[in-house]
Amino acid sequence: MVARREPQLVRLQSSVFAVPRWALLVGLMFRALYRGVRLALRYWRVTGPAVLLVWLGWRAGWQIIPIVFLLAAAGLSGWRIGHRDSFGVWVKWPWLSRWRRWWLYRRGWEPTMRGCGLSTAHGSVQYWPPILSVKSSPAGDVVRVRLLRGQTPDTWSGKSSELAYAFGTRLCRVFSGRINVLPKIRAGRLGVLMAWWDRHRFGRDRPTEMTLVFVRGDLLAYAVPAIGPDSIPHTPDLSSLPVGLREDGSWLRIVLEQTHVLIAGATGSGKGSVIWSILRALAGGIRSGLVQVWAIDPKGGMELAMGRRLFSRFAYSSLPEMADVLDQAVEVMRERQTRLAGSVRQHVPAPADPTIVVLVDELAALTAYLTDKDLRARIEAALAVLLSQGRALGVHVIAAVQDPRKEVVKFRDLFPTRVGLRMTEDEQVDMVLGAGARKRGALADQIPASLPGVGYMVLDQRPEPVRVRFTHITDDHIHDMNTRYATPTPAPASAGSVPPQRNTPVDGNGNGSEPLPVELFNKLRGGDR
Repeated sequence: MVARREPQLVRLQSSVFAVPRWALLVGLMFRALYRGVRLALRYWRVTGPAVLLVWLGWRAGWQIIPIVFLLAAAGLSGWRIGHRDSFGVWVKWPWLSRWRRWWLYRRGWEPTMRGCGLSTAHGSVQYWPPILSVKSSPAGDVVRVRLLRGQTPDTWSGKSSELAYAFGTRLCRVFSGRINVLPKIRAGRLGVLMAWWDRHRFGRDRPTEMTLVFVRGDLLAYAVPAIGPDSIPHTPDLSSLPVGLREDGSWLRIVLEQTHVLIAGATGSGKGSVIWSILRALAGGIRSGLVQVWAIDPKGGMELAMGRRLFSRFAYSSLPEMADVLDQAVEVMRERQTRLAGSVRQHVPAPADPTIVVLVDELAALTAYLTDKDLRARIEAALAVLLSQGRALGVHVIAAVQDPRKEVVKFRDLFPTRVGLRMTEDEQVDMVLGAGARKRGALADQIPASLPGVGYMVLDQRPEPVRVRFTHITDDHIHDMNTRYATPTPAPASAGSVPPQRNTPVDGNGNGSEPLPVELFNKLRGGDR
């Protein structure tokens, strides 16, 4: 055997250089100057007014400084009273963001990371995730964090409750990457350069970053007013229908193009708010003939009969009639398949060839609770065909259900877009929104009964659900829609008789009196609760 030779260790000695004292002083001066300029540019909102006050005191006398302070205080007070929205954007929330970043998060960040087990140690050196930015708003604080090596957003999702209580809130939402970051539209001579900078800054995927949202004010605790008639477009955008608010105060826009929508929630959770919010966003297309709504109400018309004139087909009194409506939708889909095959891949709505929305108020009444086996098999076959093939052909299904179990909704997975309202069991959250949705923050089983229309949705191609609230549509709104946006294609008489409709008075210009959601935004951002 050949003996293995042990490697020899070579010890390297580092050289020691003597630095003159004047060199150390010069280095310290340059370092202090660099840090001073950097802080002055970074906190220009503080350093700018301070430099201006020093210049005024030197030029006009130091007795003018109290007068300047009084004038500034009076101007800011008048600004806050006169236009609270802009005051909050330019003064209140930027200052509050910096204050909370320094006083709340910077001071308590290290002990919180240690207590939650989100820091790591290598030898005697302790590491914790650095804070990148803090942005405050009426909804709460948005804190961007850089992950340590070996961490994922799921690691932080399991610590969301500990993080919330550590920083004085009851709810902390964890999102991967950045949220609500939209590049600006640049124009002018430097537009190309600024657009490139925006793509570099906002458009890049940053897997090493994540976002914590500490919810401090619940904007969804207030009823969301319905959009006014002037805000309803004549040609609805099926890829962006305004139907409510998100938890951060921005618009909730639902996608109906190339999808089907499933609405799940317990009794009294606000499924009607979701249905009527979508119908109100489609009202302009219904009146122009670009959209046809074929409605099925197994509850005898108690929910949908009030808007009878909005529907081109309406079945509510007979189960065979409801099956006929579904079969007619399948026939329209088959005819479009034959006509459009080989020419286009996506149906384009037109008055002669409109988008068809099949609206089913209670899906379980047509599937699980139907005793006639032959009729149930016929309905299930028609729904399966529509859900699997109707999206590209302009035939969309919107269905509401109370029990989302597979025994009740066999084709639950054929609904790409799902709305989870208040539910009775925590297992139902994952049934509706996907596996792991409740772990990622969709606490639909904890929504109080006093907040109908509040739920969770998966939006913007993100795995984390977003808390939303749909607009509050009253009976007066429905009566006004039934008069103002009646379909040019009336429903056949075979759908059954409908209770008489009353009209809602409007003003002399033909406009209703409901407020716009932007008024709610301005009120909440100004601090009026």
